[in-house]
Amino acid sequence: MNIDEFDARIRAVPNGGVTSAQGFMAAGVHAGFRKDPKRLDMALLVADEVCPVAGTFTQNRFCAAPVTVSRAHLGGVGYGMARGVVVNSGNANAATGGAGIAAAHETCDIASQVLGCEPEQVLVSSTGVIGQILDIEPFEEGIPAAADALSRAGGSDAALAIMTTDTHPKEYAVTYESQAAGYLGSTFTVGGCCKGSGMIMPNMATMIALITTDAPVRPETLHGLLRSAVDQTFNRVTVDSDTSTNDTCIMFASGKAAPMLDPIDEGSDAYQELERAIYVVCEALARGIAADGEGSTKLVTVTVSGAATPQDADTAARAVANSPLVKTAVAGHDCNWGRVAAALGKCGVAFNQEDVDIDIMDIPVCRDGLTVPFDEDEALRRFEAPEIVIAADLGAGDAQATVWTCDFTHDYISINADYRS
Repeated sequence: MNIDEFDARIRAVPNGGVTSAQGFMAAGVHAGFRKDPKRLDMALLVADEVCPVAGTFTQNRFCAAPVTVSRAHLGGVGYGMARGVVVNSGNANAATGGAGIAAAHETCDIASQVLGCEPEQVLVSSTGVIGQILDIEPFEEGIPAAADALSRAGGSDAALAIMTTDTHPKEYAVTYESQAAGYLGSTFTVGGCCKGSGMIMPNMATMIALITTDAPVRPETLHGLLRSAVDQTFNRVTVDSDTSTNDTCIMFASGKAAPMLDPIDEGSDAYQELERAIYVVCEALARGIAADGEGSTKLVTVTVSGAATPQDADTAARAVANSPLVKTAVAGHDCNWGRVAAALGKCGVAFNQEDVDIDIMDIPVCRDGLTVPFDEDEALRRFEAPEIVIAADLGAGDAQATVWTCDFTHDYISINADYRS
């Protein structure tokens, strides 16, 4: 499949989100996890019927109770069949021991009774403050209320309900007409929403994300598609180098767009189309997380090329993206390439400094390891752009990696210093 030709056929869904694909409804309600009655704090995403589902979860060993329960409901392999997912904000249900596990199970029990399915066919996720016991009472009232409010238009409320320190909801969806054998003329949609603003450093997928498609896919195939997208998008986002206890990315496939067709097989042209569409949605959401980093004013894209191996490229790009000195230089509109060079040099990747080139916002600032005179006024002008691009070529090979991050401002400290108050 020619990716450029396929990308030209993909269309963004206006105001699209997690319910843009056929076969899904969602709702967001105020259940009582937060004090503000005007703030939505619980989301419910439901498929019309039990369907294939896949998930990726945090690798933080201090993982939250809902992560443990959802992993179990996916058979410990990351995929299975499910009807829906419940997400609450305001309380992470992490570091809560047996009481937390019991609350996560009870949440699934309540939802299964309302939805008419088995408890194991419900997934659960939480986000918020760590170490506080999760009260089950808000679920007892909130889940039935959310079920009553379910609709195709409810995706936006669901996106609002899962937010924590996010400044705005993050939603995106695309649609495309397949040209693959066996699916010619079928129109498939992929959509999603996510939350994430702080405690963002990927180690599976970071944050909480809900993705849907109406393409026909087996559970194990869906898991492969999701993991591929996660590795290339959510796993390449960093705000502050901290991996959350609750990271969860869940994807459902209803098959409603082609109910009479066989499931898409791995490696087929139809698989490649769907893989690309999922990537496009996840990339948009991942970039949204980086751009909305706590206290940030800029999306920062770091690309390292010319590395000896893909792992070297990834390591070097992350070193630059996680550098407080680089991030504060961006916040200060300072085209200080020396901080980029220092971050590259400390990361453990092998290269010769005499071979390194660095560009900031397409301005050559370093060539062959030495400074290049540039127009400081022009650099200041380019720093007004919403996205700052930093590119480094190590001159050691052909591998390349891109990582998305943001700048560090005084507001990041304020937000996190006041988080529990």
